[in-house]
Amino acid sequence: ALFARYRTAADFAAAPPGELEAYIKSTGFFRNKAKAIRGCCRALVEQHHGQVPATLAELVPLPGIGRKTANVVLGVAYRRAEGIVVDTHVSRLSQRLGLTKQKTAEKIEQDLMRITPPADWIDLSHLLIWHGRKRCNARQPDCIQCEIQNLCPQIGVNPCPRSKSATKPPRSLN
Repeated sequence: ALFARYRTAADFAAAPPGELEAYIKSTGFFRNKAKAIRGCCRALVEQHHGQVPATLAELVPLPGIGRKTANVVLGVAYRRAEGIVVDTHVSRLSQRLGLTKQKTAEKIEQDLMRITPPADWIDLSHLLIWHGRKRCNARQPDCIQCEIQNLCPQIGVNPCPRSKSATKPPRSLN
């Protein structure tokens, strides 16, 4: 319904705030998101002829757009990797796997970029997000079913039981 009502950046920019809020009310912080959507779309219309830019340098200055969102847009819309998406799942897993000791998204991203070939940045983001949602959640990681349990030092996790297959190589996540 949202994209049937608003088809272009200009449509979103001109949307009455209350109407847009009603469409996205089921999301968290819907008022802030509606304000950011309208502001971003106004900037897209005014500065980019209504088109979504294809570089991190052009995306990050847009209202409501940070490195994480910019990296998502570049990876999904353009299949371009200028960085690694670091959300709550990527942050948690990077620490549990011992890939970083950093706490801020930007520093975690820098650590991951140093150890991962650029050609793998987009896939790494998607795989870590999937793994964090489906297997290694914040409160009860499913270590027994974990595809990479034999590689995981379980940093910051209460000791999880390991299955007998933990000595076998992990199944491919592809």
